[in-house]
Amino acid sequence: MVMEIITRAARMHSVSCKFAAEEKPIGLIPTMGALHEGHLTLVREARRMADAVIVSIFVNPTLFRDEEEYKSFPHDLARDADLLTPIGVDYIFAPSVEEIFPKGFATWITVEGLSDKLEGAVRPGHLRGAATVLTTFFNIIHPKFVFMGQKDAQQTIVAKKLVRDLHLPVEIIVMPTVRDENGLALSSRNQYLSLEELRAAPVIYRALHQAEEMFAEGERSAKRLKRAIEKEMEKEPLARIEYLSITDTEWLEPIDDLSHRTALVSIAAYIGKTRLTDNVILDDSAYKSKSGRLKLG
Repeated sequence: MVMEIITRAARMHSVSCKFAAEEKPIGLIPTMGALHEGHLTLVREARRMADAVIVSIFVNPTLFRDEEEYKSFPHDLARDADLLTPIGVDYIFAPSVEEIFPKGFATWITVEGLSDKLEGAVRPGHLRGAATVLTTFFNIIHPKFVFMGQKDAQQTIVAKKLVRDLHLPVEIIVMPTVRDENGLALSSRNQYLSLEELRAAPVIYRALHQAEEMFAEGERSAKRLKRAIEKEMEKEPLARIEYLSITDTEWLEPIDDLSHRTALVSIAAYIGKTRLTDNVILDDSAYKSKSGRLKLG
């Protein structure tokens, strides 16, 4: 079967209905393109679990602060297709903005209590836009499995909540963050970094890893863990923290004492002018998932 690129929602819906009639489960990997090994890891897991694999490539304009930021985001569908062809993707769904947000569009999905925290606090409307597009794609594609990365932890938590609340027949599969040899989380935005900034950027994971090591050694004070992260970040003159938070993994509420629970450490930081996000999950051994899947949401 030759991979097909679909741009129309009606055609994508027709294809997904055919798979449903044949009782072949669909695995969906929602992306904004500019694909990297992190995305390809999700595709490989989808290929293992589902009969049909669909990658959506849609640069969602509602996720950006302004038109300039949106236009500067990497767009190269041909390159992305070349990466996906050899690894068993059946379809790419690459609709236009007008296809997803037609003139007069007025219906939005907001997950109350989650969409105004972390990314939502500094980027108003960001999580509303993400939840709306995810729900739209679920309705068009009817996936059984949706594969997302831990790097976008808040989006995965929002996705799981909307699936539960709306009784959608979708399972969100969260895969660990893929990193380069220096610990830097793979991200499409890494393309913006200069060579000097690329050398500086791994400080984000070094700082998070410092918290992981302290937690493993018994530290349970969020205040002390955050201070250790800040001190490590301060060693890099090109780095500037936008926010740093230690929360629970369901409602993203700040927590002070991490004893006997799972915590999400989230950070957004600038390396030069490039904004990067990352996170780690801190688990008491008794609360770790026995399936190996990440406990988010």
